Amino acid sequence: MVRRFLPFFITQFLSAFNDNLFKFALVLFLKYQMTDLTMEETAALTTLAAGLFILPFFLFSATAGQLADKFEKSGLIQIIRFSEIPLMVLAAVGFWLESASFLLMVLFLMGSKSAFFGPLKYSILPEQLKKDELIGANGLVEMGTFVSILLGTILGGTLIVGADGRWQVSAMAITLAVLGFAASRFIPRNVAKSPKLKVNINIAGETFHILKEAYQRRAVLISILGISWFWLLGATFLAQFPNFSKDVIFGAESVATLFLFSLSLGIGIGSLLCNKVLKSRISARLSPWAALVIGVFAIDIYFSSQAAVTGEAGALLSLGEFLAYPQNWRVVLDLVMLALAGGFFIVPLYTILQTRSPDKECSRMIAANNVTNAFFMVISALATVGLFRLGFSVLDIFLGLGVVTLAVGILFYLKRGWEDVE
Repeated sequence: MVRRFLPFFITQFLSAFNDNLFKFALVLFLKYQMTDLTMEETAALTTLAAGLFILPFFLFSATAGQLADKFEKSGLIQIIRFSEIPLMVLAAVGFWLESASFLLMVLFLMGSKSAFFGPLKYSILPEQLKKDELIGANGLVEMGTFVSILLGTILGGTLIVGADGRWQVSAMAITLAVLGFAASRFIPRNVAKSPKLKVNINIAGETFHILKEAYQRRAVLISILGISWFWLLGATFLAQFPNFSKDVIFGAESVATLFLFSLSLGIGIGSLLCNKVLKSRISARLSPWAALVIGVFAIDIYFSSQAAVTGEAGALLSLGEFLAYPQNWRVVLDLVMLALAGGFFIVPLYTILQTRSPDKECSRMIAANNVTNAFFMVISALATVGLFRLGFSVLDIFLGLGVVTLAVGILFYLKRGWEDVE
C-alpha cells in the first residue's frame, strides 16, 4: 500500500499546506501591511478573498470531474501540481508589488487549481487501492488535510509578520509547490475510466447534470449531504475561532491557535481510529452516532465557555494563563472530542461516496459533492453574518450548530439501510 498511496498522500498534503499558507498570509498581509487601505476596505478585501477561493468550485468542478473521468488521473495531477509553481511565482510578484488586486487574482487561480484537483483527490484512491484499504486511506487523507490546515495557517501567520515576511512566504510557497510536483511524479499510472467521454463545456448545464445524477443515487446523496454538513460545521468553527478566542475567552492569538490545534488533533485521531474500529470494513454505521457525539460536545462548548476563567478586554489571557485554570481544559476537551467524532463521521462517508459511485463516473460524483460542499460553506458564511446582525453571539451559533447536528444524527439513523457496501 505504501508504494501506491504514499506519493499521492504527500502530494495532497503539500497542496493543502500551500493553499492554507498562502491564504492566511494574504489575509494578514491585507489586514496589517496594506497601510493605504481603510478598515472598511480591508474588511471587504478579506471577505472577497474567502469568496474568490471558493468561487472556482462552483465554476469548474463539473469540468474537472469530466476531465478526471476522461483522462488518466496521475498525469492530470502532475499537470495541476506543476501549475502551482508559476502561480506561487506570481504570488511573489504580487507581494513585491504590494498589489491587493494582483494577489487576489492569484488566490482565485489557486482556488481554480484546487477545484480541478478536488475530483482527482478522492476518485484516484479506489483505482490505486484495494477495497479493504480505502477506509484507512481516507482516514489518512482527512488527517493530513486538517494537519496541513493547521501547519499552513500557523506558518503563514508566523512568516508574514516578520521583517522579510513577504519573501519568506513566497520562498516557502514556491518550495512547497516544487516538492508537491516532485511527489506527484511517483504516483502510479492507471488507465482512464471513460476515454470516450465528450466534455461538455456548458458549465451551468453540466453542473446541473452531475448534481442530478448524483442526487438520484440514495447512498451517494446521503453521503454528499453528510460530508457537506461536516464542512459547514468545520468552516464555521474555523472561521469563528479568532472571535471565540478574543471576544468570548478574552484570550490572545495563541489561544485561538490552541483551539485550531485541538480541532486538528481530534480530526486526526478520529480519522485514524475509524479504520481500527471498523476493521477496514466499508460501513457508515458509526456516522449517526458520531453526529450525535458532535452535537453533544458542540452544545457543551456553550456551557463550558461560560464556566471558563476568561481574561478582560484590556488584558487578554496568554496560552499559559488560559491553561493554568483546570476548568478551561473542558473547552479544549469539547473541541477535541467534537473533532474526534468528526473523524468517525466523515471518513466512512467519503468511502461510501467512492464505492457507491459508478466506476466510470466516480470523479463526476465527487465533483457534485465538491459543488454541494462549497454551497454549504457559502451558506455557513452568509448565515453567520446574518445571525451576528440579528444579535446572536458566537456561543449562540455554536449552540445552534450542536442542536442541528443532533437532528442530523437522528435523520441519519432513521435513513439507515444504505450505509454498508459489503
